[in-house]
Amino acid sequence: MRTRIRYSQNFLKDSSLVKSLIEKSSINKEDVVYEIGAGQGIITEELLKRSGKVVAFEIDENFFHKLSRRFQYEKAVELRRGNFLDHHLPSQPYKVFSNIPFNITSTIVKKLTQADNPPEDAYLIVQKEAANKFIGKPEDRLNSLLSILIKSQFNIAISYKFDPNDFFPRPSVEVVVLRIQKLKEPLISPHDSQAFFDLVTFAYSQFQPNILKGLNIVINQEKLIKTANTEGFSTSSKPSQLELKDWVAIFQVFKDQSNEKQKNRVSGAYRNLQKQQDNLQKVNRTRVDKNWRKFSK
Repeated sequence: MRTRIRYSQNFLKDSSLVKSLIEKSSINKEDVVYEIGAGQGIITEELLKRSGKVVAFEIDENFFHKLSRRFQYEKAVELRRGNFLDHHLPSQPYKVFSNIPFNITSTIVKKLTQADNPPEDAYLIVQKEAANKFIGKPEDRLNSLLSILIKSQFNIAISYKFDPNDFFPRPSVEVVVLRIQKLKEPLISPHDSQAFFDLVTFAYSQFQPNILKGLNIVINQEKLIKTANTEGFSTSSKPSQLELKDWVAIFQVFKDQSNEKQKNRVSGAYRNLQKQQDNLQKVNRTRVDKNWRKFSK
C-alpha cells in the first residue's frame, strides 16, 4: 500500500473491462505496445492477446518479480524494471496503453507527445481533471498552453469514463481513458514545430491583458488585427481564450512577416520554460498530479 500511494496508482479489477477497452482500441497484431506501470499484469495479459509485442515497465521491485513469474514463458513480453521516464523511446512505430501513476501524468504526456518519435496512438488512464486540461476546449473552459501544443500534432479526446468501483483501491477522483492519436498531417509541420512552440509559449508567458499587447513586439499590430478579423477572433482575447486554428493563423503571420529581430525574441521560449520547471521542486500528492497545472495559464 505504501508503494501504491507513493506512485499514486489505482489498479483495475475486471479483466473483461480491460479486454473490452483494448478490443475497441486501434491495437492489432502488427503493433508493439508500451505499457507504463504494469502493476500485477492485468492489462499486460490482455495486450498480449491483441498485439504483436508488449514492452512493460514497472518501477516497483515486488510487482516486477511477480510479473517476471507470471510471464516467464511469454516470448512476446519484454519486462523492463525501472522508471519509464528514464528510458529512451523507440525509433520504430509503437503504441501505448497504460494505467499510469497519477502523480507523473503530465511528465509522461509531455515525454510521449514531444518525443522525436511519438506513439502512433496512446491510451492513458488518467484523472479526468488532468485530461480536461490536456484537451482544453471544449472539455475545459480555456485552452492551456500544453493543450495547444499537443493539438497541433495530435487528436486528443476522452474515449472512456470509468466507475470508481472499477479500481482497487477506489479512487476519490474521476478517472478516464485519454486517447492521444498522432495526426497523419499535423497542423504545424515538424520543421516549424519548435518555432510554433516558442511563439505560443512566449505569448502565454506575457503579463499583458490581451493577445494584441502580448505579441506587439514580435508581430506587427496591424497584421495581427487583420488576421483576427479574417479568422474571427478578438485581439482583446487572452492566449488561453484562442482556438488552435487562431494560433495556426497567428503563427503563419509571424513566420512569414516578422523580421529576424522579432523572431529572435521568441526563440528558445519553450526550452527556457522547460528549464524553469525542471528546477521547481516537485510536489507529490496522493492520487492527484498537480504538475499539469503549471501549463494551465
